Amino acid sequence: MAGTDDAVAEDDALYVLTAVLLTPAQFPSVLGDDYPAACGALGLEPYAEGYGLVLGQDGDGSRWTVVVDDVSLVAVAIASWDCGMEYDLSPDDRSVVCALPGWPLALAVAAPGVPAPHDPPPDPEAEGTDLPPLTPPDTETWGPAQRRLGADEIALQWAAWRDQIDDETTFAGSNGPDGADGTDGGETAGGSDELSGADVPDDAKESDAGAAVDSESAEEASADSPALTGTHPGVRRALAEAHAYVDDPPPPGRIRSSFAPGDARTLRADGPGWSLVARTDDIAFVLLDEEPGEVLPVGRGAALPGLLKALDALAVRPA
Repeated sequence: MAGTDDAVAEDDALYVLTAVLLTPAQFPSVLGDDYPAACGALGLEPYAEGYGLVLGQDGDGSRWTVVVDDVSLVAVAIASWDCGMEYDLSPDDRSVVCALPGWPLALAVAAPGVPAPHDPPPDPEAEGTDLPPLTPPDTETWGPAQRRLGADEIALQWAAWRDQIDDETTFAGSNGPDGADGTDGGETAGGSDELSGADVPDDAKESDAGAAVDSESAEEASADSPALTGTHPGVRRALAEAHAYVDDPPPPGRIRSSFAPGDARTLRADGPGWSLVARTDDIAFVLLDEEPGEVLPVGRGAALPGLLKALDALAVRPA
């Protein structure tokens, strides 16, 4: 990736491996449910303009995360890399907010010509006051980080996941995806998908962040599980809390809206113990901390379209 070099320069040179945006509309959701929470995970103030995070190694191979306030520069670099173009991301010293030891995200790449990635040693001049190195959240076991990553992956692979849903079968107990049952958010399917390798297309089996999906949940799921026998109370709770956002807007980034085909938008919303991903012209999926690996579809019904429209009106959008 742009920014690496075969030659080792002075120790304070940074070999850039990747970069991510940290803004209200776009941030690594693995760090938190919303923008202030993601900033808090890095010890940063949640400024409205946001930040760019540049991840790399110094000449000794130490991991560093350089925080810059030139968001546009980082956005251009990311867009260029996504298009397969080279881009030398070299932020001006005046744009550097701070340099944090470690990486907040797991990376599978390393700079050539320098030692393997490792955390920098403590600064002897700091006299014990230096910050501990950043470490990626644990995504090996199911929890908030894994749940949010799963929702992000569904948003990216919407067509693949939507194809797993047979509306006539899945929503048979609730008059189909366009029926109405009087719930506050739509109809919860009488069945569920799993974040597993059983029935998911190959390109939807693994998160971009490297989070492994559960390949055993489909085999172990019981027909008596609440997730598989009708409306799940956790889904009702999630929809009720999402509806409460309409009257009491949540922190920035708790609801995010991004491009989708046609006139639709892709919505991502998070709350305590739940994540929601939806298309404004279609159904929704809910993931719960209490249901490891389960993906619970929610039919449109009478109320879901209005809820999604209201959430979209509250959502922050990429510039």
